[in-house]
This record gives sequence, C-alpha cells and structure tokens, in this order.
Amino acid sequence: QVQLEESGGGLVQAGGSLRLSCAASGSIFSINVLGWYRQAPGKQRELVATITSGLTTTYADSVKGRFTISRGDAKNTVNLQMGSLKSEDTAVYYCAAGVPQPYGLGTSWTWGQGTRVTVSS
Repeated sequence: QVQLEESGGGLVQAGGSLRLSCAASGSIFSINVLGWYRQAPGKQRELVATITSGLTTTYADSVKGRFTISRGDAKNTVNLQMGSLKSEDTAVYYCAAGVPQPYGLGTSWTWGQGTRVTVSS
C-alpha cells in the first residue's frame, strides 16, 4: 500500500507563486505515476498535472506555462511549482499515486488528504 503526505499550500495573492510537495511512503516502488489534482468548491475534481516514473509530464490546459510538476531528489516525492496564480486556481489540491494493476486491470489510485490553496484577487 501507498501513503501520501502533502505539504505547502496556503494563501497567496493573485500573480504570486506557491509550491506544493508530496511524499509517498509504503510500496513506493509500485508507483508508476504521481500527480496533482484539485477540487474547487462546487466543482468536480480535475487533473492538474502528472509525471510518470519515466518523467513524462502532462498538464491541464488551464495551468500550462504556469505550473511545473517535478520529481524530487528522493524518488518518492513530487512537487508542484505554481506561478502566476489566479483566483480560479483556488481549490483543495490532492496528491495522487498510481499503481498499475495486473492482468490489464488498469491503475489503482491512492489519494492524499489534500491541501488548500487560496488565491486572493
């Protein structure tokens, strides 16, 4: 099993920057993708960015050019550097770890408890 612990988040003014970090523990060698998702009030959870064990990254269109996802020096960590923040970036941000399942059964996801990011305009 995988456990995730997030850090960072908080209150920032529009145009500012913030960095989120997530550390995975447990069966970390089974993880093939780490990512960040977010959920704004009254909205569904959405993808922000992911990074695979091969360092392939994906981003939501809404954050491209402003956010950067990276793996930490310790391979069980993932960071999200957020810049040029907008009020619409306000949300609870969740770290996620994907573990491939055998027999083509897809990916099992583990979620962190979330960290709140509030961008004031």
